[in-house]
Amino acid sequence: MGAWLTVLRNFSLLNVLDIAIVTFVLYRLLLIVRGTRAVQLLKGILVILIATALSSALHLQALSWLLNKIITVGFFAIPVVFQPELRRTLDQLGRGGFFSLSNHQASEGMARAIDEIALAASQLSKTRTGALIVLERKTGLGEYVETGTWMNAQISHALLLNLFVPNTPLHDGAVIVRGEQIIAAGCFLPLTENRELDKQLGTRHRAAIGITEQSDAVSVVVSEETGGISVGVDGNLVRFLNENTLRQLLRDLLIVRQKRKIPSLLRVRKGS
Repeated sequence: MGAWLTVLRNFSLLNVLDIAIVTFVLYRLLLIVRGTRAVQLLKGILVILIATALSSALHLQALSWLLNKIITVGFFAIPVVFQPELRRTLDQLGRGGFFSLSNHQASEGMARAIDEIALAASQLSKTRTGALIVLERKTGLGEYVETGTWMNAQISHALLLNLFVPNTPLHDGAVIVRGEQIIAAGCFLPLTENRELDKQLGTRHRAAIGITEQSDAVSVVVSEETGGISVGVDGNLVRFLNENTLRQLLRDLLIVRQKRKIPSLLRVRKGS
């Protein structure tokens, strides 16, 4: 009891501020890795640390030596294994987004763009025409824009429908949208390395997830096989959307302050 009284007596506002900052940083880091493969890797690291502590307490010298070597090697492997998450964290820190609680853009123009995308996705779904649309947020997508054909055209559902007509030069790649403009079409995107995804998900869906693992972008994908509409965000895939639910979800993510969390929607990692 005496020790606790000493701690409380020496507790100051600076200590409260210190704890609050650390808590906020940990909270932001958890948001970044939530729903990604980093969660499983962190669980594995935790198991190794617990095993190391137990082996030391029980004086299991051989096991302790082995686990300590694994931890030493692990420090060098972390930057490679967590490369997507580290990249996203440093990117957000560099543009000030790490300390921001919202990534939304308040714009009537963005609302109009979302309406056009939702209408196009609905019509593409009816004809089972495959499509992949990426909406840029704070993280620039210039390196992916360079892989496609520069357009810089005002967004419209008619233009989107034409870009994804089968057997045309640009239909297989992704369309990248910045604000109200279609910046480029026929772009190549990174594929997710998540092995827990449903095996039935094809290249488009894996690219839709992959780009959201590498950036804070939001992707809209229409399945060529089923006509299903899905949205990729933060390494997750929200599936089985229609025109109205797609429009509302995009508004939640890009315009209106989010009142409901993504996990409360139909979030699919393995598919169903």
